[in-house]
Amino acid sequence: MIFISLSVSAQQNNSGVTQVSGRITDALSGAPLPFVRINFTGSNHSTSSDNHGNYLLSAPGSFNQVSFSSMGYMPENRKINPGQINSISVKLRYAENQLKEVKVISGKKNRYRNKGNPAVELIQQVIDHKERNRMQSSNYLQYDLYERIGLSVFNLSNKFLNGRFFSKYKFMLDTTSKVNGRTQTTLPVFFSEKMFQNYYRKDPSKSIQILNAQKQTNIIKFIDTAGLDIYVNRLYGNSIDIYSNNIFVINRQFLSPIANHSPDFYKFFITDTIKTTAEKLIEISFTPRNKGDLLFEGKLYVTMDGSYAVKSCELNVNKEININFMRSLRIQQDFKQDSGRYFLVKSTVRADFGLLKNKGFGILGERTAVFSNYKLNAPQPDAFYNGKSLQIAANSNQADTNYWARHRPDTLTQQQATVYAHITRLEKMPSFKRTTWIASTLTGGYANIGPVQLGPLGSTFAYDSQEGARLQAGGRTTPQFNKTIYLEDHIAYGFKDKQVKYNLNTYFSLNQVSPFRYPRDYFKVSYRYDADLPGQSLTVIPEQAALTSFTTGKTDYWLYNKTYTVAYVRDFENHFSFNIALRNWNQQPAGTLEFRSNNADNHSIYNLTTSEVELNLRYAPHEQIIQGTEVRHTIRSRYPILNLQIRHAFKDVLNSSYTYNNITANIYKRFFLSQLGYSDITLLGSVTTGKVPFPLLSILRANQSIAYDPDAYNKMNYLEFVSDHYVGLNFTHSFSGFILNKIPLIQHLKWREYLSFKVLYGGLRNENNPLFSKDLYQFPAAANGANGTFSLGNTPYTEGGVGIGNIFKFLRIDVIKRFNYLDHPAVSPYGVKLSFDPHL
Repeated sequence: MIFISLSVSAQQNNSGVTQVSGRITDALSGAPLPFVRINFTGSNHSTSSDNHGNYLLSAPGSFNQVSFSSMGYMPENRKINPGQINSISVKLRYAENQLKEVKVISGKKNRYRNKGNPAVELIQQVIDHKERNRMQSSNYLQYDLYERIGLSVFNLSNKFLNGRFFSKYKFMLDTTSKVNGRTQTTLPVFFSEKMFQNYYRKDPSKSIQILNAQKQTNIIKFIDTAGLDIYVNRLYGNSIDIYSNNIFVINRQFLSPIANHSPDFYKFFITDTIKTTAEKLIEISFTPRNKGDLLFEGKLYVTMDGSYAVKSCELNVNKEININFMRSLRIQQDFKQDSGRYFLVKSTVRADFGLLKNKGFGILGERTAVFSNYKLNAPQPDAFYNGKSLQIAANSNQADTNYWARHRPDTLTQQQATVYAHITRLEKMPSFKRTTWIASTLTGGYANIGPVQLGPLGSTFAYDSQEGARLQAGGRTTPQFNKTIYLEDHIAYGFKDKQVKYNLNTYFSLNQVSPFRYPRDYFKVSYRYDADLPGQSLTVIPEQAALTSFTTGKTDYWLYNKTYTVAYVRDFENHFSFNIALRNWNQQPAGTLEFRSNNADNHSIYNLTTSEVELNLRYAPHEQIIQGTEVRHTIRSRYPILNLQIRHAFKDVLNSSYTYNNITANIYKRFFLSQLGYSDITLLGSVTTGKVPFPLLSILRANQSIAYDPDAYNKMNYLEFVSDHYVGLNFTHSFSGFILNKIPLIQHLKWREYLSFKVLYGGLRNENNPLFSKDLYQFPAAANGANGTFSLGNTPYTEGGVGIGNIFKFLRIDVIKRFNYLDHPAVSPYGVKLSFDPHL
């Protein structure tokens, strides 16, 4: 009797208390669901699930039903035993139906104010406690990071999925993916997992990340880029910190809802109070004051234990935001208390993109980061912090499935777990290999034929005033031919000048890496004969070749350059690089350009030969790159890029006519200004010593095409200015729509504003000016339709512009004004430049 009595008493919890506990997961993926609301039906007693989906709800009284609800999921009701201990685990299913907009209108509309708003007062407390709560406030911090990134294609047409071409690949499809609350059939194309150890020291600041394991698979290898995972990682927020004033994600800088001045840009509302047995949280909802700005909308869950820390946050964006092709963005972060602080334990970013806003083909990306094993103030030896910021452990490429099953701190869905095997099977299929070859040829511009690549295909045909129609054919070898010796050659023919041009290059790779890949370490021997504009050999912008075919004014100054070069190029892991070269350079004038002596006889000079040694230095700290088929593309960041070039020419060496020195330098940096956009600033300068004719002076970079060139002077004529010393400043600011987003009607176009200003101050010493010194070349005269050449005087050359970009999501139009030297021939103060500028 005593035993039975104790047993019954235990079942009734000794006090008439009803208790229910368990775990809540997604019905399809099995992933735990945090912050699901659980309450006893018909009562005010409620709680929410934690980061792992676990929950515990207990209250005095007899309750016979418990309810589970979460936004985007179908609610669940379960029967329970009143006054007893219950254990219930629930699998919630997505609500497939989309809710229509519901408007609630009161009789009197109250204007939103910060003053006297309890939500703003609470946010101010969160702001005031940021330095105490953020992880970086610790003197030393150590933690483990697991990172998973996936890309999938969705909204593929039924005709494509059920067609003959795709029938053999259907095993790749995932029919359980969720995109904006709807079940979608997706095609996984990229999947990556990495495990890191991270160490942080506050003073002096140093972060070290050690990559211990990685595994990756990718079916979009036809995009010939190295570092795709770096770009995707950054695109989906590789270091999202809610406590920072600005959050960098989707290549944009968003203002954090708890930035120091966030109440000036956000509206805040207290929308719920969540009580559990362990803590009390306040739910704060927020929305942008202006829908088009780079701001989030969503919810914050703030602790009420005196620390005012963020326990969880959900960040979304509205459809009016000025970002191209993005359909949705959702960031979910969860924090856990440890040692008196709330540390980030999980961060998930999901975003999908498409050419059309609400339909058609799309790309879904997701980045999941799990943080664990935090250690506070456990410093490593001082020598440890002298190491590289990114270190890769030996044998980090872990393909073993069992390894990941043992060490992965997060659970993969059933479909994610099969991606590796499916892509391995796909890559072995001959039909897929053929499709990849075609796609690689079209996107990369080179056609792979065994150990040789033919191309670049984009240079097969061109047209200019000197050569007329130009045909070109070329190719290069790959590591399949030889891992040490690489050949790259092309031959071209102009039908107007009837000249054959060629470029013959041989590379000797010391690290057995292709010279077109990073890091480079090679010797190069080359011979080039081709037609160029003076000082403008890099004028053509590859992405805008169609526009550069159209010019303003007369362009008839040409050179035939014959160049022999021997060079050594080396890249270092810290993104310092150098290039040292010996060059013999022969220039022959063409078109209306003449080399004519300024001595008494005014004799014509057939060509000009110089022999030079050149040293190029480049340093781009913390640079991240995407490697294309021919060049590297820097992912813009807040770090500067420095370039220095030093040249010395030797007279009487291999027919060289002059001795001189030239030093040229520039520093580029992008400044991110939060809601005001960003500024690109370049400082540049050059000095030439020695007596030389104008072809060896600094020929300032001009642009007479209708394509806008951010690095050139867009209202300057070719060969208009020469100088032996100058300093300059190039400034371009993008407001990213900050102003136009606030103009009615215009705001829906999602245009973006640009300002540019360029100033160049320099001059020409008398010894290099043919008007004051003999044994030089006459400047080309402004006659017979030619524009003429001038020395840059004491008055700095200046031009400025205003532009509207993102027109139809890809077109930018700039109006450029030239402020001085307007008395030069064929000069107009205003001009219009176009550029194809498709950006997110």
